[in-house]
Amino acid sequence: MSAVAEILVPGSGGEGAALVLTAPISFWGGIDPKSGRIADVRHPQHGETIAGRVLFLPGTIGSSSASAVLMELVHNGHAPAALVLHEPDAILLLGLIVAREMGWQTPLALRLERDAFEAYRSKRVSVAANGALTTRA
Repeated sequence: MSAVAEILVPGSGGEGAALVLTAPISFWGGIDPKSGRIADVRHPQHGETIAGRVLFLPGTIGSSSASAVLMELVHNGHAPAALVLHEPDAILLLGLIVAREMGWQTPLALRLERDAFEAYRSKRVSVAANGALTTRA
């Protein structure tokens, strides 16, 4: 499986196991910035880690602090290998933009149609700097 997604925020290409979230998440209080684990006990994937994974986000639950949490994840080395959103989230993506301005290596953020997410579940995904996503079983 391969696709080319729209680049929302340029960054480093990466590779990792796909984590296709089944519900939107709040980064503020929902993700532990020190470990990259999903901390929200109400989230269906509670306890999973986003660190080093290609994170497919069906949506985010607002908080203006989401950008700070994502920036902290980048700084702590617990950011996803790449972020794949079905629609841009300016607040969340601001965290990547600021992290890049700080000179930190940041993951790529992409936009891909939500109905394409399931094809990546349980796969290893490689994300190129040009937005190309390819899978391995």
